[in-house]
Amino acid sequence: MATGSHVVPGQAVQLRRAAAHHRPHTGGDGRSRRVAQCTRQQARPPSRHRTHGAAFVFSYSLQKRGYPVKLAIHGGEPVRTEPFPSGKDIGAEELALVTEVIESKRLCLHGGEKVPLFEARFAEHYGVRHCTASTSGTSALHVAVGGINPNPGDEIITAPITDMGTIVAILAQNCIPVFADIDPDTYNVSPASISERITDRTAAIMPVHLFGNPCDMDAIMRIAREHNLHVIEDTSQSYGTMYRGRRAGTIGDIGSFSLQQSKHITTGDGGLTITDDDALGERIHLFANKGWPNYSALGAREYRIFGFCYRMTELTAAVGLAQLPKLDRITAGFNWAGDLLTEKLQGIPGIQPPITTPGGVHTYWHYALRVDEQELGMSNVEFARACVAEGAPCGAGYIGCPIYMYEALRKKNIYGDTLFPFDSKEYGSGHEVPYEEGYCPEAERALNEMASLHVNQYFTEKDIQDMADIVHKVAEHARD
Repeated sequence: MATGSHVVPGQAVQLRRAAAHHRPHTGGDGRSRRVAQCTRQQARPPSRHRTHGAAFVFSYSLQKRGYPVKLAIHGGEPVRTEPFPSGKDIGAEELALVTEVIESKRLCLHGGEKVPLFEARFAEHYGVRHCTASTSGTSALHVAVGGINPNPGDEIITAPITDMGTIVAILAQNCIPVFADIDPDTYNVSPASISERITDRTAAIMPVHLFGNPCDMDAIMRIAREHNLHVIEDTSQSYGTMYRGRRAGTIGDIGSFSLQQSKHITTGDGGLTITDDDALGERIHLFANKGWPNYSALGAREYRIFGFCYRMTELTAAVGLAQLPKLDRITAGFNWAGDLLTEKLQGIPGIQPPITTPGGVHTYWHYALRVDEQELGMSNVEFARACVAEGAPCGAGYIGCPIYMYEALRKKNIYGDTLFPFDSKEYGSGHEVPYEEGYCPEAERALNEMASLHVNQYFTEKDIQDMADIVHKVAEHARD
């Protein structure tokens, strides 16, 4: 198996320096109930990060800054009434390049120049030889799976806390999603659980760098090499994320990125798939273009493999070309804001700030707290509602439950009235994946305790302080 690993010398140091010198510009609502299909809430053990004796400091600090002690959700004055900054960095540069495309009258990549240029520049930015642009993060993952060319009924091990796009990419190639449980500190897939899930049908591992926090890639790559498995990194949420000096997306065989509206950089929708492996790069490019490399010398089409039509448009690529030069500044801003907020949230009983993977640089697409209801005195849903009332963008959980517990997967009814590929002769007998409660208990528990705040590159120190004050205030008065 080709690893496609690429080391970016000094990149982690450079990003941390950029974050340290970052100067931000001056200047959602919480989920109210559980998704109906996601069954009951898990019992919560006492926090593994219990901290005592800090609440008296919070009260003094908040009162000193003039904040009232009654929670806004109970009729008190909120900590903040003005909105927090938006993270969208879209303007004149994007408009200029989109205008060029409109004036050229060439909107498709065939005959255009923006898509191949965007692919080349993104590949250069990530230090790899190949990049294929596509229509979405889901399609970017699908062409990655198509690139490794698994057999129907092969298993791909992935994370239980992820977007459905991760799973669509696997099932669209008639493969079986197998879910490994998570590390409760980082929320990322656990290497130990991956090892336990490997069978004679396993073809690949698809780790998800959740929220911009890198997976334990050293351990995952060791497992992959031992079992001769491909590794597809789902880097949809992790632009700028680093692991031991390497960019997330360049460590495994393939990395797949999303350009959806909420991501660090965006084209509205879009995807990018990168690899440093020449054979994979060629197949991925063909797979995204119906197996068609280009017109022959005589002008005829030639289809070399079966593939899908996931071509990015020239208009989308124009926006991407304008976004790409902003990427390092944007992700450095996320990293700076998230790390500073974590410093300010240490020592709150019942609240655990994000824990970055050792050797990693976190880019905080979501800022996921862990709420210990027993210790705090309120659930993650109640905590999120209280934070929203105080003026902070906050939601409970991320997805309502682990992805395998949704009805769309639990029934295993993907095609018509059949259970294909789960009951297929290709999958064979003696294999069963239990898409039910208890399959990944750490993931189930984490989503019942998670609350997500949001930061971005435009946050100032005052914005971070206000966010911290909101969390401190809610935590101190949770039992009022």
